[in-house]
Amino acid sequence: MAGPASVAGDVFVDALPYFDQGYDAPGVRGAAAALVEEETRRYRPTKNYLSYLPTPDFSAFETEIIRNEFERLAARQPMELLSMKRYELPAPSSGQKNDITAWQDCVNNSMAQLEHQAVRIENLELMAQYGTNAWKVSNE
Repeated sequence: MAGPASVAGDVFVDALPYFDQGYDAPGVRGAAAALVEEETRRYRPTKNYLSYLPTPDFSAFETEIIRNEFERLAARQPMELLSMKRYELPAPSSGQKNDITAWQDCVNNSMAQLEHQAVRIENLELMAQYGTNAWKVSNE
């Protein structure tokens, strides 16, 4: 077993069970039980042994989004579904089937979405190529 090392105040760490050997030796289990017994005699827990600490403020780090989400959960409302509306390619309405500008708007919408997806793919390829090194540089 390792030698005693002061961690905080009167607390000494003198064993690392995942590293130290010799716990199966005779008398070790009895010595450990004696240490536990001595600790339980010395430590008499009160009903609220954390009463000297200030009351924790659980909302200190809440953002507006988190607060709204907690309220939604408390009201047992379902989560808002992901909107796929922007990925739709609607055709002109039945009243505009013969309108050239309506069809041109639909084509422009589809071209914009294709360009957006092409840019996303390009960004993913750039990230795969340079992202690791950029992350390492930003960590230094």
